[in-house]
Amino acid sequence: MGRSADIPRESGRTDGDDTGCTILHVDMDAFFASVEIRNNPELGGKPVVVGGGTRGVVAAASYEARKYGVRSAMPMTRALRLCPRAVVVRPDRAAYSAASAAVMAILRDVTPLTEPLSLDEAFLDVSAAVRAQGRPAVIAQHIRERTARELGLSCSVGVAPTKFVAKVASARCKPDGMLVVPRAEVLDFLHPLPATALWGVGARTAEALRRIGIRTVGDVAQTPRDTLTRAVGAAMAEHLAGLADGIDPRPVSPDEVEKSISSDHTVEVDLTELADIRRELLRLSGEVAVRVRARGWLARTVGIKIRFADFTTVTRVRTLPRSTDNTTTIYQTAAELYDALGLDRPRVRLVGVKCENLREADTVGEQLTFDDLLAAEPGPRERAATSRANNLDSSPNKHRATDAVVDAARERFGAAAIGFATLLRPPGAGPEIEQLPARDDNG
Repeated sequence: MGRSADIPRESGRTDGDDTGCTILHVDMDAFFASVEIRNNPELGGKPVVVGGGTRGVVAAASYEARKYGVRSAMPMTRALRLCPRAVVVRPDRAAYSAASAAVMAILRDVTPLTEPLSLDEAFLDVSAAVRAQGRPAVIAQHIRERTARELGLSCSVGVAPTKFVAKVASARCKPDGMLVVPRAEVLDFLHPLPATALWGVGARTAEALRRIGIRTVGDVAQTPRDTLTRAVGAAMAEHLAGLADGIDPRPVSPDEVEKSISSDHTVEVDLTELADIRRELLRLSGEVAVRVRARGWLARTVGIKIRFADFTTVTRVRTLPRSTDNTTTIYQTAAELYDALGLDRPRVRLVGVKCENLREADTVGEQLTFDDLLAAEPGPRERAATSRANNLDSSPNKHRATDAVVDAARERFGAAAIGFATLLRPPGAGPEIEQLPARDDNG
């Protein structure tokens, strides 16, 4: 959608005719903040802001903080001016990933036709589940009850004939609500909404629509197609006209894979030393690799993002000879991409690492190398080469085993239980800022 924050809220309707409304959009409420409050009950009722640092942005805000105007993606400095009493919490990606996995497990118990959109929202097609589990509205209520009872988290659910309408419905009934949009009432539901509620309407498209007098979804539906085409182009005009008429033929795609997994850090003080930049690349590579492995995927492409003090940003990517989920491989590739920039003591304010070309690990064939065979069955010559075996062995099998041990230790004892020694921060060192993808719908 363009801006879900522009969608007016309304009390949820659970008694509407849900015949044919087999698409559900489940959206967790203020997810990052809610997980923090659940894990730290003393935060309950307080204005909680997930983020940190003077250069960071708000990753999430509790509804108490939103009363002061704090929103996702807002600079932290502005958020604290609006809400000086905000309780600022550093993001805990491991906790959010664990909570997300639990949410998705509940949704997949309802139907395998579940399409995650992010950590905290998903589409479901319940057409095959109604016979055993009841009407779509009953299923939606069941999901809300389970997430509250089993996870201590609330969600909002839109029930509608199409994905677009279901997503708008979940936004309208937040927080902790449910809204059924009967098939016969779709246009009555959509047309009063602002045009920015339409998928694909960002600031530029919204301005183009305003110039020709379009303010609402109903205005889009009533505007002649050629007029709309002149304003936003043929492809966008067709797309918007279809949505405004309640048409959205896209199916729920459970096998849809995220296009990329990335992590960015904005540092408090500009980095100028190569060693410090490499530390950030290593930290980020580890975070991204953990998330790739947690989803059971392999990545074929690794990329970096570097933002300088003047806000100039450069990106570089490299496709690997074979797919990987290995921290060391991802880091080495990221470091090589950075070295290839040939920078001389730059002032770097943000470093990012991403993995793309993601595929399920069990669908990717693996080409064995001599290193793999030597690592599996070392002979006398290999055992004698202790330096390489202990320190420099690049065998994917060895790295995979190391990653498995690290992941298991962190799962049992927490994210700080084990890590790279070079990433240990000296006593008294200031906090670093982790930028999570901020929700744009203030869910």
